[in-house]
Amino acid sequence: MAFLLKNNSISSHLRSSSQKTDGVALSQPRRGFHVELGAREKDLLAENDALRRFKSHKKGVRQLKRVGDVITVVVVAGCCYEIYARATVKKAA
Repeated sequence: MAFLLKNNSISSHLRSSSQKTDGVALSQPRRGFHVELGAREKDLLAENDALRRFKSHKKGVRQLKRVGDVITVVVVAGCCYEIYARATVKKAA
């Protein structure tokens, strides 16, 4: 990054390109205005009974996350114990 700032041609180019502004560019915001959803977008976001059976159930997902968290904690605790046990055995020997 310091190299880019030291190089005069690159830094002058970046400065000049960032300072180029037309009257038109100042009047138009960078972000577009909010527009209402069209018919196609509304249809895509609507509930579909044919796809309802493929949705995950909140209770099942929550239980699966909890089981995954418990397994992760057990594995990390086991790894920490193994590291501690090997370190104490090396010190004793």
